[in-house]
Amino acid sequence: MAAMAPACSVKTFAVKTVANTLSEPGDTFTRDDDPELVRAALPFGLKTFESLLESVPNHRPLLIATCSGFTSYAYAFVETDADALASDQYDKAKALRDEALKLYLRARGYCWRALEVRFGNGISDRLKADPVAALVRAKKADIPLLYWSAASLGAAISLAKGRTDLVVDLPIIRAMAERALDLDDGWSNGSLHELMITIESQGEAFGGSEARARQHFDRAVELQKGRSPGPYVSLATNVSRASQDRAEFEKLLNQALAIDPAADHSNQLVAIITQRRARSLLDHIDDLFIQ
Repeated sequence: MAAMAPACSVKTFAVKTVANTLSEPGDTFTRDDDPELVRAALPFGLKTFESLLESVPNHRPLLIATCSGFTSYAYAFVETDADALASDQYDKAKALRDEALKLYLRARGYCWRALEVRFGNGISDRLKADPVAALVRAKKADIPLLYWSAASLGAAISLAKGRTDLVVDLPIIRAMAERALDLDDGWSNGSLHELMITIESQGEAFGGSEARARQHFDRAVELQKGRSPGPYVSLATNVSRASQDRAEFEKLLNQALAIDPAADHSNQLVAIITQRRARSLLDHIDDLFIQ
Protein backbone atom coordinates (compact mmCIF):
# COMPACT_ATOMS: atom_id res chain seq x y z
CA MET A 1 0.00 0.00 0.00
CA ALA A 2 2.87 2.36 0.80
CA ALA A 3 4.35 1.70 -2.63
CA MET A 4 1.05 2.34 -4.38
CA ALA A 5 0.33 5.65 -2.65
CA PRO A 6 2.87 7.72 -4.63
CA ALA A 7 1.54 6.29 -7.90
CA CYS A 8 -2.01 7.26 -6.98
CA SER A 9 -0.85 10.76 -6.05
CA VAL A 10 0.93 11.13 -9.37
CA LYS A 11 -2.17 9.96 -11.24
CA THR A 12 -4.42 12.38 -9.34
CA PHE A 13 -1.97 15.22 -9.98
CA ALA A 14 -1.89 14.38 -13.69
CA VAL A 15 -5.68 14.25 -13.92
CA LYS A 16 -6.01 17.57 -12.09
CA THR A 17 -3.46 19.13 -14.43
CA VAL A 18 -5.45 17.99 -17.47
CA ALA A 19 -8.71 19.08 -15.83
CA ASN A 20 -7.29 22.53 -15.10
CA THR A 21 -6.16 22.93 -18.70
CA LEU A 22 -9.43 21.74 -20.24
CA SER A 23 -11.63 23.83 -17.97
CA GLU A 24 -9.81 27.12 -18.56
CA PRO A 25 -12.02 29.72 -20.27
CA GLY A 26 -11.32 30.20 -23.95
CA ASP A 27 -12.87 30.75 -27.35
CA THR A 28 -11.55 27.71 -29.24
CA PHE A 29 -15.09 26.56 -29.99
CA THR A 30 -17.00 29.83 -29.94
CA ARG A 31 -14.77 31.51 -32.54
CA ASP A 32 -15.15 28.64 -35.02
CA ASP A 33 -17.11 29.25 -38.23
CA ASP A 34 -18.09 25.61 -38.85
CA PRO A 35 -21.06 24.54 -36.68
CA GLU A 36 -21.07 20.99 -38.05
CA LEU A 37 -17.43 20.46 -37.09
CA VAL A 38 -18.16 21.63 -33.56
CA ARG A 39 -21.34 19.52 -33.43
CA ALA A 40 -19.26 16.42 -34.18
CA ALA A 41 -16.48 17.31 -31.74
CA LEU A 42 -18.45 18.32 -28.65
CA PRO A 43 -19.86 14.91 -27.57
CA PHE A 44 -16.36 13.41 -27.36
CA GLY A 45 -15.14 16.39 -25.38
CA LEU A 46 -18.06 16.20 -22.96
CA LYS A 47 -17.51 12.48 -22.37
CA THR A 48 -13.83 13.26 -21.72
CA PHE A 49 -14.89 15.78 -19.08
CA GLU A 50 -17.15 13.19 -17.46
CA SER A 51 -14.35 10.62 -17.47
CA LEU A 52 -12.00 13.05 -15.74
CA LEU A 53 -14.64 13.84 -13.12
CA GLU A 54 -14.63 10.17 -12.14
CA SER A 55 -11.12 10.79 -10.77
CA VAL A 56 -11.57 14.37 -9.53
CA PRO A 57 -15.30 14.59 -8.66
CA ASN A 58 -14.96 17.88 -6.78
CA HIS A 59 -12.98 19.80 -9.41
CA ARG A 60 -15.13 22.92 -9.53
CA PRO A 61 -13.84 24.48 -12.80
CA LEU A 62 -14.32 21.16 -14.61
CA LEU A 63 -17.82 20.74 -13.15
CA ILE A 64 -18.74 24.21 -14.45
CA ALA A 65 -17.18 23.50 -17.86
CA THR A 66 -19.14 20.25 -18.11
CA CYS A 67 -22.36 22.01 -17.12
CA SER A 68 -21.81 24.79 -19.67
CA GLY A 69 -20.83 22.27 -22.36
CA PHE A 70 -23.96 20.17 -22.04
CA THR A 71 -26.17 23.27 -21.83
CA SER A 72 -24.60 24.81 -24.94
CA TYR A 73 -24.70 21.57 -26.93
CA ALA A 74 -28.35 20.94 -26.05
CA TYR A 75 -29.39 24.44 -27.11
CA ALA A 76 -27.24 24.83 -30.22
CA PHE A 77 -27.57 21.37 -31.73
CA VAL A 78 -30.63 19.66 -30.25
CA GLU A 79 -33.32 22.18 -29.30
CA THR A 80 -32.46 24.41 -32.27
CA ASP A 81 -32.79 21.40 -34.59
CA ALA A 82 -36.24 20.72 -33.13
CA ASP A 83 -37.32 24.31 -33.74
CA ALA A 84 -36.24 24.04 -37.37
CA LEU A 85 -38.68 21.21 -38.11
CA ALA A 86 -42.01 21.87 -39.78
CA SER A 87 -45.26 21.49 -37.84
CA ASP A 88 -46.02 18.19 -39.59
CA GLN A 89 -42.87 16.66 -38.01
CA TYR A 90 -44.23 16.89 -34.49
CA ASP A 91 -43.05 13.47 -33.30
CA LYS A 92 -39.46 14.07 -34.41
CA ALA A 93 -39.44 17.55 -32.88
CA LYS A 94 -40.81 16.18 -29.61
CA ALA A 95 -38.12 13.50 -29.49
CA LEU A 96 -35.43 16.14 -29.98
CA ARG A 97 -36.89 18.38 -27.28
CA ASP A 98 -37.09 15.43 -24.89
CA GLU A 99 -33.42 14.75 -25.58
CA ALA A 100 -32.56 18.43 -25.04
CA LEU A 101 -34.38 18.34 -21.70
CA LYS A 102 -32.34 15.32 -20.60
CA LEU A 103 -29.14 17.14 -21.50
CA TYR A 104 -30.20 20.31 -19.66
CA LEU A 105 -30.97 18.30 -16.54
CA ARG A 106 -27.65 16.51 -16.87
CA ALA A 107 -25.95 19.90 -17.10
CA ARG A 108 -27.84 21.17 -14.07
CA GLY A 109 -26.58 18.18 -12.09
CA TYR A 110 -22.97 19.17 -12.69
CA CYS A 111 -23.62 22.81 -11.81
CA TRP A 112 -25.38 21.81 -8.61
CA ARG A 113 -22.39 19.66 -7.67
CA ALA A 114 -20.17 22.69 -8.25
CA LEU A 115 -22.49 24.78 -6.05
CA GLU A 116 -22.07 22.23 -3.25
CA VAL A 117 -18.28 22.33 -3.61
CA ARG A 118 -18.32 26.13 -3.49
CA PHE A 119 -20.99 26.80 -0.87
CA GLY A 120 -21.13 23.53 1.07
CA ASN A 121 -23.54 20.63 1.34
CA GLY A 122 -27.13 21.69 1.80
CA ILE A 123 -26.92 24.59 -0.65
CA SER A 124 -29.85 23.14 -2.61
CA ASP A 125 -32.09 23.29 0.46
CA ARG A 126 -30.89 26.79 1.31
CA LEU A 127 -31.59 27.95 -2.24
CA LYS A 128 -35.13 26.60 -2.07
CA ALA A 129 -35.75 28.20 1.31
CA ASP A 130 -34.28 31.65 0.59
CA PRO A 131 -32.28 31.92 -2.65
CA VAL A 132 -31.22 35.54 -2.08
CA ALA A 133 -29.78 34.82 1.37
CA ALA A 134 -28.14 31.62 0.14
CA LEU A 135 -26.11 33.56 -2.44
CA VAL A 136 -24.86 36.39 -0.24
CA ARG A 137 -21.40 34.79 -0.06
CA ALA A 138 -21.07 34.68 -3.87
CA LYS A 139 -18.14 36.67 -5.25
CA LYS A 140 -17.26 37.98 -8.70
CA ALA A 141 -15.30 34.81 -9.42
CA ASP A 142 -18.52 32.83 -8.93
CA ILE A 143 -20.37 34.51 -11.81
CA PRO A 144 -19.74 31.69 -14.34
CA LEU A 145 -21.13 29.19 -11.83
CA LEU A 146 -24.18 31.36 -11.15
CA TYR A 147 -24.80 31.97 -14.86
CA TRP A 148 -24.57 28.36 -16.01
CA SER A 149 -26.54 27.09 -13.02
CA ALA A 150 -29.34 29.50 -13.91
CA ALA A 151 -29.08 28.88 -17.66
CA SER A 152 -29.18 25.08 -17.43
CA LEU A 153 -32.13 25.08 -15.02
CA GLY A 154 -33.95 27.80 -16.96
CA ALA A 155 -33.56 25.93 -20.24
CA ALA A 156 -34.92 22.78 -18.62
CA ILE A 157 -37.94 24.64 -17.25
CA SER A 158 -38.70 26.15 -20.65
CA LEU A 159 -39.00 22.66 -22.17
CA ALA A 160 -40.51 20.77 -19.24
CA LYS A 161 -44.05 22.02 -19.53
CA GLY A 162 -46.03 21.04 -16.46
CA ARG A 163 -43.02 19.87 -14.42
CA THR A 164 -43.92 21.58 -11.16
CA ASP A 165 -40.81 20.12 -9.51
CA LEU A 166 -38.79 22.37 -11.83
CA VAL A 167 -41.07 25.40 -12.13
CA VAL A 168 -40.96 25.98 -8.36
CA ASP A 169 -37.25 26.75 -8.77
CA LEU A 170 -37.85 29.85 -10.91
CA PRO A 171 -37.03 32.14 -7.94
CA ILE A 172 -33.61 30.45 -7.73
CA ILE A 173 -32.87 31.33 -11.35
CA ARG A 174 -33.79 34.97 -10.78
CA ALA A 175 -31.73 35.16 -7.58
CA MET A 176 -28.67 33.73 -9.32
CA ALA A 177 -28.94 36.06 -12.30
CA GLU A 178 -29.57 39.15 -10.17
CA ARG A 179 -26.72 38.32 -7.80
CA ALA A 180 -24.39 37.92 -10.79
CA LEU A 181 -25.57 41.27 -12.18
CA ASP A 182 -24.88 42.93 -8.84
CA LEU A 183 -21.34 41.56 -8.96
CA ASP A 184 -20.60 42.53 -12.59
CA ASP A 185 -23.25 44.12 -14.78
CA GLY A 186 -21.14 43.78 -17.93
CA TRP A 187 -19.92 40.19 -17.51
CA SER A 188 -19.38 38.31 -20.79
CA ASN A 189 -20.55 41.22 -22.95
CA GLY A 190 -24.12 41.29 -21.72
CA SER A 191 -24.80 37.54 -21.35
CA LEU A 192 -26.47 38.15 -18.00
CA HIS A 193 -28.82 40.71 -19.53
CA GLU A 194 -29.76 38.25 -22.30
CA LEU A 195 -30.61 35.74 -19.57
CA MET A 196 -32.68 38.37 -17.77
CA ILE A 197 -34.76 38.99 -20.92
CA THR A 198 -35.96 35.39 -20.64
CA ILE A 199 -36.49 35.59 -16.89
CA GLU A 200 -38.47 38.84 -17.05
CA SER A 201 -40.66 37.47 -19.86
CA GLN A 202 -42.14 34.78 -17.60
CA GLY A 203 -45.11 36.96 -16.72
CA GLU A 204 -46.23 38.94 -13.71
CA ALA A 205 -47.35 35.78 -11.90
CA PHE A 206 -43.68 34.76 -11.71
CA GLY A 207 -42.40 38.24 -10.96
CA GLY A 208 -41.69 39.11 -14.58
CA SER A 209 -41.96 42.46 -16.31
CA GLU A 210 -42.00 43.23 -20.02
CA ALA A 211 -40.67 46.71 -19.30
CA ARG A 212 -37.66 45.29 -17.44
CA ALA A 213 -37.13 42.71 -20.21
CA ARG A 214 -36.84 45.55 -22.70
CA GLN A 215 -34.43 47.42 -20.42
CA HIS A 216 -32.20 44.35 -20.30
CA PHE A 217 -32.43 44.09 -24.09
CA ASP A 218 -31.23 47.69 -24.45
CA ARG A 219 -28.36 47.10 -22.02
CA ALA A 220 -27.28 43.87 -23.77
CA VAL A 221 -27.22 45.59 -27.17
CA GLU A 222 -25.26 48.47 -25.66
CA LEU A 223 -22.63 46.19 -24.10
CA GLN A 224 -22.29 44.15 -27.29
CA LYS A 225 -22.23 47.27 -29.47
CA GLY A 226 -24.92 45.68 -31.64
CA ARG A 227 -22.55 42.93 -32.81
CA SER A 228 -24.52 39.98 -31.45
CA PRO A 229 -27.87 38.66 -32.75
CA GLY A 230 -28.62 37.11 -29.35
CA PRO A 231 -30.61 39.92 -27.70
CA TYR A 232 -32.75 40.42 -30.80
CA VAL A 233 -33.70 36.74 -31.01
CA SER A 234 -34.27 36.56 -27.26
CA LEU A 235 -36.63 39.56 -27.21
CA ALA A 236 -38.46 38.30 -30.30
CA THR A 237 -39.04 34.78 -28.97
CA ASN A 238 -39.78 35.69 -25.36
CA VAL A 239 -41.63 39.02 -25.60
CA SER A 240 -42.85 39.73 -29.15
CA ARG A 241 -44.17 36.22 -29.67
CA ALA A 242 -45.88 36.16 -26.26
CA SER A 243 -47.68 39.41 -27.05
CA GLN A 244 -48.39 38.23 -30.62
CA ASP A 245 -46.65 41.29 -32.06
CA ARG A 246 -45.77 39.82 -35.44
CA ALA A 247 -44.38 43.04 -36.88
CA GLU A 248 -41.90 43.49 -34.04
CA PHE A 249 -41.04 39.77 -34.16
CA GLU A 250 -40.08 40.01 -37.83
CA LYS A 251 -38.22 43.28 -37.36
CA LEU A 252 -36.09 41.90 -34.52
CA LEU A 253 -35.22 38.69 -36.35
CA ASN A 254 -34.27 40.58 -39.49
CA GLN A 255 -32.07 42.84 -37.40
CA ALA A 256 -30.40 39.72 -36.00
CA LEU A 257 -29.80 38.38 -39.51
CA ALA A 258 -28.28 41.67 -40.68
CA ILE A 259 -25.37 41.34 -38.22
CA ASP A 260 -22.05 40.09 -39.57
CA PRO A 261 -21.08 37.00 -37.49
CA ALA A 262 -17.42 37.93 -37.87
CA ALA A 263 -18.03 41.30 -36.20
CA ASP A 264 -17.28 39.61 -32.87
CA HIS A 265 -14.70 37.02 -33.90
CA SER A 266 -14.47 35.33 -30.51
CA ASN A 267 -18.21 34.56 -30.59
CA GLN A 268 -18.58 33.86 -34.31
CA LEU A 269 -20.02 30.37 -33.83
CA VAL A 270 -22.61 31.64 -31.36
CA ALA A 271 -23.74 34.26 -33.88
CA ILE A 272 -23.97 31.73 -36.72
CA ILE A 273 -26.10 29.34 -34.67
CA THR A 274 -28.29 32.16 -33.35
CA GLN A 275 -28.89 33.40 -36.90
CA ARG A 276 -29.74 29.87 -37.97
CA ARG A 277 -32.41 29.89 -35.27
CA ALA A 278 -33.66 33.29 -36.46
CA ARG A 279 -34.06 32.04 -40.05
CA SER A 280 -35.93 28.98 -38.82
CA LEU A 281 -38.31 31.13 -36.79
CA LEU A 282 -39.05 33.33 -39.79
CA ASP A 283 -39.60 30.25 -41.96
CA HIS A 284 -42.24 29.00 -39.51
CA ILE A 285 -43.72 32.34 -38.53
CA ASP A 286 -47.24 31.36 -39.66
CA ASP A 287 -47.18 28.56 -37.09
CA LEU A 288 -46.29 30.97 -34.30
CA PHE A 289 -48.86 33.72 -34.80
CA ILE A 290 -52.62 33.69 -34.97
CA GLN A 291 -53.73 34.65 -38.46
